[in-house]
Amino acid sequence: MGADEFIPLTAAQHNSFDWLNSNPLKKVISALEALEPDCARFVGGCVRDSLFGVAPKDFDIATTLTPEAVIEALEKAGLRSAPTGIEHGTVTAIVDHQGVEVTTLRADVSTDGRRATVAFTKDWATDAGRRDFTINAIYLTPDGRLYDPVGGMEDVKSAAVKFIGDAATRIREDYLRILRFFRFTARFASQIDPDGLSACRAHIDGIASLSAERIGAEFMAILIVPRAPYALDVMQTCGVLEKIWPAPPKVEAVERLKQIAPDASASLVLAALFGEDGEGVGARLRLSNAESAIRTNALNGAREIRTGLTEKDTRALIYTLGSDVFHDAIRISYALAKIDLAVLANLTKLAAKWRAPIFPLSGRHLIEAGVKAGPAVSRLLAAIESQWVEEDFPEAARLQEILSAHIGAIQR
Repeated sequence: MGADEFIPLTAAQHNSFDWLNSNPLKKVISALEALEPDCARFVGGCVRDSLFGVAPKDFDIATTLTPEAVIEALEKAGLRSAPTGIEHGTVTAIVDHQGVEVTTLRADVSTDGRRATVAFTKDWATDAGRRDFTINAIYLTPDGRLYDPVGGMEDVKSAAVKFIGDAATRIREDYLRILRFFRFTARFASQIDPDGLSACRAHIDGIASLSAERIGAEFMAILIVPRAPYALDVMQTCGVLEKIWPAPPKVEAVERLKQIAPDASASLVLAALFGEDGEGVGARLRLSNAESAIRTNALNGAREIRTGLTEKDTRALIYTLGSDVFHDAIRISYALAKIDLAVLANLTKLAAKWRAPIFPLSGRHLIEAGVKAGPAVSRLLAAIESQWVEEDFPEAARLQEILSAHIGAIQR
């Protein structure tokens, strides 16, 4: 294809690009092109995903307008904007409660493996040449024509993920591209590109220069991909995985987890991948407290899961752990081969048909029964609740007997 040639979308492809008719996107495009005709094209994930038949989640627009001109154009159209990355040319247009990133075409001035110093340009091919993979450098005009200056369409057709130009050069510009290579390969490629893999293997030490936050975000994105076990297996073989966390990975556990819970959260997959040897990985990857808690709670709960649990024991665990953690715990137990599929099915069935009751007592009930307010109230309440659980959640009459017996014991 010539440098200035466009490829019209086929009738079949139009079905995957129905988002071109989205009102928020049309409003942003109209605002930009009112200032300068033919200045805007869609690029990146929204184009790539649609070409692979995957519904895109985010939409990015590339433009020849400067960031200041983008803001001006949006204001003239009555649209709000936020300068979310203006030093790198990105302005987020906000329309109908939806954010759309608009980024000025860029050329790299210098790179250091972590970040780039950029200059703005009006050359679409130059902007394409600084991107990572060919499938991420396909542009789409608002009227449905594809612009492909680096041959990404051929790689879409052959289901290949390839670096643009020299793979080693692209990696040295930003070492995070090593992890991105495995993520996109797992998502879209039928097999791994040997040149890309060789370049990744040769530059794995560069991962150490990246911030923990960037590594964590990209690694967690790998874990939620359905073919994560494939990516992780190759990453382990070529030495990349040990740069993320040094403990021996349990890739087979991830594969077992994906079989029963393909939509498992990244935190749960992380629990399967390193098991008990992952203590501290949350801090290493700068996970949020909520993300770390999912991993930790699942593993703690899995310690209580075993073959031979009675229904009574299972109900106690569901109550103690909480339904969400219990489900995570039994999945991790299966992933780590502590229980088999039949046990997993039985535990899942029981959890689905039994709703944990709410403990009906509070400290107020004990004080009304004559217990003096203070630390003893919470200790006594915990002891009563523990016996109530141990007795398999008896009805109110028996709970009253338990309450009376404990109060009587402390009043003797």
